[in-house]
Amino acid sequence: VTVGDPGASAVLTSPLSLEEESDTNYRAPNLLQRVVSLLKNVRPGSDLTRFQAINTVDDHNILYYVSNMIFPVLLQVQLPPLFNIPKSQLQCYGESVYCTGQDMLSRCANGTSSVDRFTSVVAWSISTLRPLAFGVAPYNPILGETHHVSRGALNVLVEQVSHHPPVSALHATNEEDNIETTWCHYAVPKFYGTSIEAMVHGQKQLKLLSKDETYVINSPKLVIRFFPIPSVDWLGNVTIRCEESGLEAELCYKGSSFLSRRANYRSIRGKITLLSSSKPIYEISGHWDRTVTVKDTANGKLTVIYNAKEVLSGLKTPTVKDSQGIWPSESAVVWGEVSRGMLSKCWDKAREAKKAIEEKEREFVRERESKGETWVSKHFRVSYSKETGWECSPNQKWVPPAPIVVPL
Repeated sequence: VTVGDPGASAVLTSPLSLEEESDTNYRAPNLLQRVVSLLKNVRPGSDLTRFQAINTVDDHNILYYVSNMIFPVLLQVQLPPLFNIPKSQLQCYGESVYCTGQDMLSRCANGTSSVDRFTSVVAWSISTLRPLAFGVAPYNPILGETHHVSRGALNVLVEQVSHHPPVSALHATNEEDNIETTWCHYAVPKFYGTSIEAMVHGQKQLKLLSKDETYVINSPKLVIRFFPIPSVDWLGNVTIRCEESGLEAELCYKGSSFLSRRANYRSIRGKITLLSSSKPIYEISGHWDRTVTVKDTANGKLTVIYNAKEVLSGLKTPTVKDSQGIWPSESAVVWGEVSRGMLSKCWDKAREAKKAIEEKEREFVRERESKGETWVSKHFRVSYSKETGWECSPNQKWVPPAPIVVPL
């Protein structure tokens, strides 16, 4: 699809879904092929004793940290596209909101009681988690990159508002259901010998405007394990709170380990309580890639609030509705040539296209520094403090309809 600049085009790929989904247009090469590709970039006679990574666009990509820790001799090598999936991290954030088999957000807004709406918000927060594959990662967004997509009345806009450190901001609105959600995400990875743990800082806010309810949600951490079996899991504690309804949920995401039972793999345990009382009114249990139920502590009634196969199966790939309306900063355009090379298995073409993006980004950084200029986000007001961390507020009340749409 040709957009704006005649030389630019948007490349859109299938959204992340459950592992057993076969409707995908890309499969990563096996690990051996990727390692061989990485070794090809090592110059004969290179000094491999240094343990400090070069300053590349991929410095803050979680996979880059993983590669650095497993293969310290390769620290002077930029990662080739074989280690990527053909989409940007911004697209992954956006997909978690607009790519679902059911309209989870409208269900939140249309609940008849505060408890119904709260359990729907719990289910929606679970739906934003997608299975990830070990050894590959999306492109690390460049500064100012955007992703703008609509699904029905839901309009989603994501922007990379900082590169060092990497910070992504998301704003999604639905005027028909009076819904607004904002995210500000930045991951901080740490190495623990046999694993990498990335704490995802920032918070999600979901506002049901017609109900005057605001839900504040944090994220689980991303854990990449090397032994005994390489894996990627979402783990840790998540709190969901709504001050207006006086309800709070505490969720614990668990994963399997060498000694744990298989039943713990991708399991969720938790409870919903009234803020005025420590006694739970619902108990939460299940698995985020299968089903999750709530149990009424008063009468023992079980209710399924989330079914992953219904929500994360049969997801539709976004399409271009208005090619002239796509911004040059759109992720699908910025990384279009890289994705096209990956999808056609033309790895040299993909590698050169990725290298060109990285070199151009570094050139922009040098130019801004020479002029003493500070980057200003186009769609968000961005601030940082040691006390509260990074905060991002959208410039517009409502996200406008996008030129890229998800078929209903």
